[in-house]
Amino acid sequence: MTPGQFVQETSSTGEWKRQGNRFTGRITRDSTAAPGAGPDDHGRRPVEPGRYRLVVSLACPWAHRSVIVRRLLGLEDAISLAVVDPIRDERGWRFTLDPDDRDPVLGITFLSEAYLRTDPSYDGRVTVPAVIDTVTGDVVTNDYPQITLDLSTEWTEFHRGGAPQLIPADPADRAEMDRLMDEIYQDVNNGVYRCGFATSQEAYEAAYDALFARLDVLEERLADGRPYLLGEAFREVDIRLFTTLVRFDAVYHGHFKCNRQKLTEFPNLWAYARWLYQLPGFGETVDFDHIKRHYYLTHDSINPNGIVPKGPDPRVWTD
Repeated sequence: MTPGQFVQETSSTGEWKRQGNRFTGRITRDSTAAPGAGPDDHGRRPVEPGRYRLVVSLACPWAHRSVIVRRLLGLEDAISLAVVDPIRDERGWRFTLDPDDRDPVLGITFLSEAYLRTDPSYDGRVTVPAVIDTVTGDVVTNDYPQITLDLSTEWTEFHRGGAPQLIPADPADRAEMDRLMDEIYQDVNNGVYRCGFATSQEAYEAAYDALFARLDVLEERLADGRPYLLGEAFREVDIRLFTTLVRFDAVYHGHFKCNRQKLTEFPNLWAYARWLYQLPGFGETVDFDHIKRHYYLTHDSINPNGIVPKGPDPRVWTD
C-alpha cells in the first residue's frame, strides 16, 4: 500500500477497524534530553517553544481537536501550525496550500516524507494530526488523544493568561471525564466511521444503533440545562464531542448514512453545539469547505461520482 492511501480496514464481519497510532513520542517538562537534542532514554523530548510543528487537516475531526486546544491555550507562538490540502492523492496529505507546494518550515511536499524519514519501513496510512520536530525532521507523535492532553498539562509555562483549564483538577471529575471521553470515542467519534465504512449490513446497523443510543444519552444529559457535559465549564471532553457534532449534518448524516435524525433535530445537543460554535476558538476554526471537499472527494468507494453537496447552509450555526 502506498503511504497515505486511504483504505477500508474491515473485519471478516464487515466491521471497520481504525488503524493504531504508529508514533507515540511525548513532549514533556520532565524530559532529560538537552535542548535541541533528540529524544531521551524514555522517548521524551523537551518542551521548547518554536521547535515543534503541528500538522493538521482542517477537514479532520481528530486534527481539529488540536487546533482548538492550541488556540484556547494561546500556544500559537510556541507551536507552529501547518495545514495540508483537504484533498489527498495516492501519496497522502499534501502541502499544496503553501507556495511551491512545499511546507515552508519542514521543506517537504508530502507529510509521508516525514513519516518515512522517521520510519523508512512504514507502510500504513499517514494520519493527522502529527507533531514534527523541526530540528530533526522526525515525527514525534501522531497519537491524537495524547497530543491535546499534553498541550494542557506539559506546556503550562506557555499558556496565555486566563487560559481555560481543560483537564479537571479534581480526580473524581477527571475520572468522570475520562469515562465520558471513552464512551464518546467508541460510539460517536469513531462510531460515525464505523457506520460509513462498514462493509456488511449487520456491522453498519450495530454501529448505527450504538451511535444513536449514545447521542440519546448525551441529549438527556444536557436536558437539565447544564451548558457543558461536566457542568459549568467546558473541558477537553466538550472539544472532542464538538468536532464530531459540527461535521454531523454536513457529512455524517448523508455520506456516512447516520440518518436517523440530524443534529439540528436534537434540541439539547443542537443548542449545546451551537453555543460552543460561537465561543472563541471553536467556530472560527471550522472550515466547512475543507470538511465537505475532503469527505466527498476522497472516499471513492462511498461517493464514486465525487459530487459535493451544496448544503447545509452554515448560517444555521450563527443566525
